[in-house]
Amino acid sequence: MARPRDTLTGDLFSWQPPTVAVGYSAEVTGRGALDNRIARLIGHALRDAREDGMSRAEVARRMTDWIKRPISESMLNKWSSEGSEDHRIPLDAFIALVQATGNKQLLGFAPGEFGLTVIETEYAELIEAHLLDEHIEELQARRQVLSARRRARR
Repeated sequence: MARPRDTLTGDLFSWQPPTVAVGYSAEVTGRGALDNRIARLIGHALRDAREDGMSRAEVARRMTDWIKRPISESMLNKWSSEGSEDHRIPLDAFIALVQATGNKQLLGFAPGEFGLTVIETEYAELIEAHLLDEHIEELQARRQVLSARRRARR
């Protein structure tokens, strides 16, 4: 007779580290001209919002409320269309899109273009602490070298 499976003990191999970096993968934006990649990024964020139960009209309303100027569903459609060459999302509207959708993944795109990464604030202190630890180790190693030289001259 087979033993019943223990459902109270967690699987040690199922643990995944938390996601530290904020941003969509390169598969989302793809390749090509910058304006096309931005349009794909916006379109993907709007699809994510729709999957979360938020229509484009609702996103537009929230954006309007946040930046205190009219944003329409039509504008969202144009900003997310690669074929709409005359309509690019302004920076304040992009920030409002992040605010309205709650989609922080959008924030990783621009820094990623320069080889930078956006991280949650809580991880910044961990990184700084690690860098300080490395610096302390370097200083201690330098101190040991100086002490060794001093002893060698005696």
